Amino acid sequence: MVSASNPSSDAMSVQRSTRGEAWKVLIIDDEQEVHEVTTLVLGDFEFEGRALHFLHAHSAKEARSLLLEHSDLAVVLLDVVMESEQAGLELVHFIRRELGNHFTRIVLRTGQPGQAPEREVVANYDINDYKEKTELTSERLYTTLYATLRAYRDVMIIEANKRGLERVIACSAQVHSHQASPAFASAVLEQIVSLLGVDHGALYCKVPDADVALEEFRIQAATGPYRDLVEQPLGRALPSLMIESLRQALVDRRSVFADQHYVLHFTDSRQSQSLLYVGESYRLTELDHKLLEVFCTNVSIAFENLLLHQELSESQAEMLCLLAGVAETRSLETANHVRRVAELSAMLGRACGMGEEQVEILRLAAPLHDIGKIGIPDAVLNKPGPHTAAETRIMREHVDIGVEMLSTSKRPLFLMAAEIARDHHENFDGSGYPRGLSGEQISKVGRIVALADVCDALGSRRCYKEPWPDDRVKTFLAEQRGIKFDPQLVDLLLARWDEVLDLRGRLPD
Repeated sequence: MVSASNPSSDAMSVQRSTRGEAWKVLIIDDEQEVHEVTTLVLGDFEFEGRALHFLHAHSAKEARSLLLEHSDLAVVLLDVVMESEQAGLELVHFIRRELGNHFTRIVLRTGQPGQAPEREVVANYDINDYKEKTELTSERLYTTLYATLRAYRDVMIIEANKRGLERVIACSAQVHSHQASPAFASAVLEQIVSLLGVDHGALYCKVPDADVALEEFRIQAATGPYRDLVEQPLGRALPSLMIESLRQALVDRRSVFADQHYVLHFTDSRQSQSLLYVGESYRLTELDHKLLEVFCTNVSIAFENLLLHQELSESQAEMLCLLAGVAETRSLETANHVRRVAELSAMLGRACGMGEEQVEILRLAAPLHDIGKIGIPDAVLNKPGPHTAAETRIMREHVDIGVEMLSTSKRPLFLMAAEIARDHHENFDGSGYPRGLSGEQISKVGRIVALADVCDALGSRRCYKEPWPDDRVKTFLAEQRGIKFDPQLVDLLLARWDEVLDLRGRLPD
């Protein structure tokens, strides 16, 4: 063993101003001289520009306390024989099994090799090196530290990649769970910040289809210090350095990685472009770049799926409305009636506390409330005047026809549509048909669509009537509160009358 006399106190605990970056080395030995000589010999040691920070334990008991306190130890230089002949080996089990620490490199040092034969110890204990104290010259000590620190560095890189990929998977799952564009953009920003562990904020903007200067692009989502900039134009909200990086990404149609920030560039299958800025005063590591690359690939796939989902949903809604419009009058003249009923129903469903998923199903199911009219003869369906008693019976058969058509499906949308078709002619006081139900015996969706349907029908032109003025419609609904309609729903509708009028303006007959 290398010997030395009167080691300076500075050598007892090597550390620099960058102590947080130093490699932590724990010396566990019951001989004080071993601590002194080791720190003296390695006083000027550096690996990858980082010094050593020594921790000292003179017994297994002291060592356990330090091991519990410091989970980021790079190397443990461990004596075998201390309080007992097996004290060091018991500490190996404590580190690996009880603490679950498989990263710290353990170098076993012994002055009594007969007590712990090398072949037996290496085979039975999870250590990384075995040295006799007599062979540890200063050069051998240096060599041992270089080898163990390289191994520790490589293990931690692998672990960082593993955890990074786990975070990518978790972050990607969060992004995939958002099916609306604004929420999707916000989710991407939040998960990138989470992925890299930075808090400098991020912002997102979609490149307009029109020929608009970059400075006029609107910020559509943001986190951190940029949160208050949403809806503002880039040129008014951001400094020139950020603008130029965004411009470079847009012109080159690629992501830009600078020392202090980065801009991600996305292009979807429709050739629409998006820009995402993250950073400021943050230097990305090589691992960060790799994680971002994987994450951005997942985001691109998620964004494509989102667009496909939106297009499919819009096509599905359009098809249902067209089908319902044809069924209602054998023409497309009142196709917007069923669209308005769908939107009014969704508005009422949301207002009375339904979850967004159920509201969306209601919006798609509501247009099918009168799908059974497809089985009613034209002479009855399109009769301009009042129906006779016989014609009324025929007309009411559309309820049973619709329920029979829709209830054969097991999909939630069509099952709700069947429920609506069955109940939307029931009255709150029990005077409706086909079953004469009252109050909450009538399904909530049936009560909602009944009100939405009549509200819109009264304000629409029909073969048998002219549209009613808005005031007359409001008066009728108020008079039928608790008679024909659920009083709570009437109150919710009248409180949102401006939205009703706005909808009619957007979707006129």
